[in-house]
Amino acid sequence: METLANLESFVRSAELGSFSAAARRLTITPAAVSRNVATLETNIGVRLFQRSTRKLTLTEAGERFLFAIRDHLERLQDAIADISTDRGEPSGILKVSLSPTFGIAYLLPLLPDFIARYPHIRPEWTFENRPVDLIAEGYDAAIGGGFELTPGVIARTLAPAHLIAVASPSYMQSRTPPADPAGLAGLDGIVMRSVHTGRIRRWLMRNAAGEEVAAELQEKIVVNDPAAMCRAAVLGLGVTLIAKPDALPYLDSGELIRLVPHWYADAGPISLYYATRSLLPAKTRAFVDFVTEEFRKRKLAARFAGSPD
Repeated sequence: METLANLESFVRSAELGSFSAAARRLTITPAAVSRNVATLETNIGVRLFQRSTRKLTLTEAGERFLFAIRDHLERLQDAIADISTDRGEPSGILKVSLSPTFGIAYLLPLLPDFIARYPHIRPEWTFENRPVDLIAEGYDAAIGGGFELTPGVIARTLAPAHLIAVASPSYMQSRTPPADPAGLAGLDGIVMRSVHTGRIRRWLMRNAAGEEVAAELQEKIVVNDPAAMCRAAVLGLGVTLIAKPDALPYLDSGELIRLVPHWYADAGPISLYYATRSLLPAKTRAFVDFVTEEFRKRKLAARFAGSPD
């Protein structure tokens, strides 16, 4: 009888194309993954991989074996997760990736209640401005937008990512507020250059009637981080288009005011990403359900919407 560890090491190595990537997903060492696969090959008497310094390739027998066991392995893991949840509390290290500004402002305040409810889960959260590869990098979940939905990963929408135009009261004191997004071109723009594409994103703003108008901001100041855009606007350096969740603390304090308040740009949803449900451990299931419920209770989707307050 083969061990679950040997079978899982084989399946993850086949899916991810390397022992190192499988090790990150399984939170063990590459040597342990390689040893597990070698033991499996010895026990069944079949070579499953062709190994080289650059690539790990399934043999014909390995492809047949993967096809035969993958679904059964996932069902077995799901059954283990379900019975573990029934008999005791979720536990283990919970690796989550979050954007710094959004994560610190809205997810970190939820952590005390989460830990109180699930004391055996140990959060290991990484705050970073990039879409991570959940499976290859070994994350249990991620919260943000713009993630590529690779096989085995699903997304649950939490709230909209609507961008609004903001500036400081001091900057607007001697200026006439624009009547529509086209008027933003007459103000000093604070814009962001993408670290991935090197381009400055252009936005169409829309209103409740469905009309769309381009927001052509001047490139007065260029940064690469949304928190820097907000801070530059607070300092009175110009107008910027920023996600409403990032702007809310400054709007509430009066450090920023909203321009063209009936208009917003749609950057897609803010989503909670995690592995397909058939592989969901109890700790991840607890996190997904907790975050979804907290967003609903706090009505964050409505607060983040770009429609007028």
